[in-house]
Amino acid sequence: MIFDFLKQNYKNSILLIYTGGTIGMKEDPNTGTLSPFDFNHLLKEVPELKKFSTKIDSYTFDPLIDSSDVEPSMWVKLAEIIKEKYDKYDGFVVLHGTDTMAYSASALSFMLKDLSKPVIFTGSQLPVGSLRTDGKENLVSSIEIAADRDAAGNAIVPEVAIFFNSQLFRGNRTCKVNSTAFDAFQSPNFPSLAEAGISIRYHKHLIHYPSEKDLPLQINTSLDTRVAILKVHPGITEEVARNILCGKGIRAVILETYGSGNAISKPWFTNIVKEANDSGKILLNVTQCLAGEVNMDIYATGKALKDAGVISGFDMTTEAALAKLFHLMGKHPDNERVKLSLSKNLRGEISK
Repeated sequence: MIFDFLKQNYKNSILLIYTGGTIGMKEDPNTGTLSPFDFNHLLKEVPELKKFSTKIDSYTFDPLIDSSDVEPSMWVKLAEIIKEKYDKYDGFVVLHGTDTMAYSASALSFMLKDLSKPVIFTGSQLPVGSLRTDGKENLVSSIEIAADRDAAGNAIVPEVAIFFNSQLFRGNRTCKVNSTAFDAFQSPNFPSLAEAGISIRYHKHLIHYPSEKDLPLQINTSLDTRVAILKVHPGITEEVARNILCGKGIRAVILETYGSGNAISKPWFTNIVKEANDSGKILLNVTQCLAGEVNMDIYATGKALKDAGVISGFDMTTEAALAKLFHLMGKHPDNERVKLSLSKNLRGEISK
């Protein structure tokens, strides 16, 4: 259901999309359990919204989705909602559970082409109705960012981003790093796009602006999810590596490697990687490290992977790598075409 819960003279309009997650929960005083509250009563929970000169409408997923249950079909639905409502609103705020928020923000960054309006993901570690909640600040600032315009009337942040704990990060550069603290997210390899203090300080030189204005939004909802992730670790067995790298029905494998892109130097491992490459699989190398990038030309073990056909993911997060593969594989049936595109910076996901 979409409804307008503020009646005044508006400067702009925002669509608030509630997919599920902690931010929209309310504790039952009798049982102590959490359940979604009625968004018709949002002003009661967040009265600060009355101060906006912004028209705020709300769309609630039915059924709501726990972020642990997020699947690509939810991303498709979200992209379709944004596409359908794109001309009616100046920006979008997506309320989402924190566990898979970075995956969803990464996916939407690739699925939305020629985006010229903000799509800001946010959530909270505590329900918005809790006394010490971080949800109110995250919600209010996200709406302000989604509504902000420059002197010419253009969106200040026309890209998919995550706002959390006073920081605005590019969506496909972000990962969840803490399960209990309010600073749950970081963008290890790219600076924040903005910080919210007394005022919101934007770093406009870091924000991606469309090369052409007023292009119609395009969405790509064809996603190929035949991707596996192999985390290289001490003690990994030949059987495990083979089952993942050469597994039936797997079109691409993300290798989470050590340091700057290194893996096991034993011949059996390199031979399995070569076998997977020779069978036509797409092999993408990302580092297990929170920060830094893959460079397979530094050490012999990395060079062996490169020679075996593994492609560098540079400084992409695993979340962005997964989303990029889903997107490219959905567009291109030819694996060689996908491999060529993986090394290109499509949505600011790599530092190239």
